[in-house]
Amino acid sequence: MKSIYKLSLVALAVVGLTACNQEQDVAPKKVELTTDAQKEAYSVGGSIGKYMSGHIKEQEELGFAVDRTMVIKGFSDGLGEEMQLTEEEMQTVLQNLDKKLNDKRLEQAEVLAAKSVEEGKKFLEENKAKEGVTTTESGLQYEVLEAGEGEKPAAEDTVEVHYRGTLIDGTEFDSSYARGETAKFPLNRVIPGWTEGVQLMPVGAKYKFVIPSELAYGERDTGTIPANSTLVFEVELVSVEKAAAEAEVEAETK
Repeated sequence: MKSIYKLSLVALAVVGLTACNQEQDVAPKKVELTTDAQKEAYSVGGSIGKYMSGHIKEQEELGFAVDRTMVIKGFSDGLGEEMQLTEEEMQTVLQNLDKKLNDKRLEQAEVLAAKSVEEGKKFLEENKAKEGVTTTESGLQYEVLEAGEGEKPAAEDTVEVHYRGTLIDGTEFDSSYARGETAKFPLNRVIPGWTEGVQLMPVGAKYKFVIPSELAYGERDTGTIPANSTLVFEVELVSVEKAAAEAEVEAETK
């Protein structure tokens, strides 16, 4: 849920840091929400709390202690305009905290990226030894799951495909099957592993590709795909739409 208020990233970081370290012993009272005014006020608070919960969780995962008592106190003081720190003091604290959190994120990202490189190399070595797997000069690996008899696309063509993409641990990050509809795109506008691999497929075929990170997203972390990830795709080539220039040449030769 998006917060009604546009909190800054720095402010969100400190809210998360100071939000949930201590368990409260007193069970919260159930409130009556009968009037529009009550529901509106409750929704404002609930929206902010829900939005903050994800940031709170991140702070804990980064290894920082949090203090619910202080965030409640700060929130209460802010509502009553009785802050114990000046605006300038809070700004300095928040800026320093933001840097500390970002440094920790970068540190963890570097560790995960290095781990992904090693795990990817091991997976590729094991996979290429399997029966039916072919490794191209670029390092792309593919396996024919179902043969096809149609035409093969060129890089400039637009292809229609069904596909499922996973990390090497089986975590699914994208699937046209899950969406219930095929995907269509120019083949030269996707990751290099796709551009190379799908050109090997005749229409009607289904292949499994194992794509090294350098032929995928490399050192870029997409959010669902960590940096340096080797990717696994099952791809079904449904149809090919020839590029305009190529289609004109074919028409002239007929």
